[in-house]
Amino acid sequence: MVKYSLVGYDGSDASRRAFQFAIDLARCNHGRVRVVSVLQVTEGGADVSALLMADSGTRRARELLDELTAIVPDANELVDVELTYGSPGDVLLSQIEQHGVDHLVIGHTERGALARWLLGSVSSNVLARAHVPVTVVR
Repeated sequence: MVKYSLVGYDGSDASRRAFQFAIDLARCNHGRVRVVSVLQVTEGGADVSALLMADSGTRRARELLDELTAIVPDANELVDVELTYGSPGDVLLSQIEQHGVDHLVIGHTERGALARWLLGSVSSNVLARAHVPVTVVR
């Protein structure tokens, strides 16, 4: 039985659907949902990322919880929210280990072949490497 689901959330329609699915599952199983939003910083490296996180992390986490509550009014009772930086696939996989997550829910975004080749696919990466059940929501 799934007790703690992890959702990668980026504000897209697909991640909103993934979040809603995870909430519904949590309600059925009396579980919780961990929502992680991953910021990617491509210039400046880890030092710049740390500064950005310190400046806007608390505010952005509050905004994220407000956004989730707009989708599911009682979300604050069912979710743990974390805002972090890094590679989305790597972050999601490390969250599984760090927080005892037993299920991962991710949204699938349609991209063309060129975009997948250039940017990769978080869902493909996670599916290949996860050691817990993964649900991809379309």
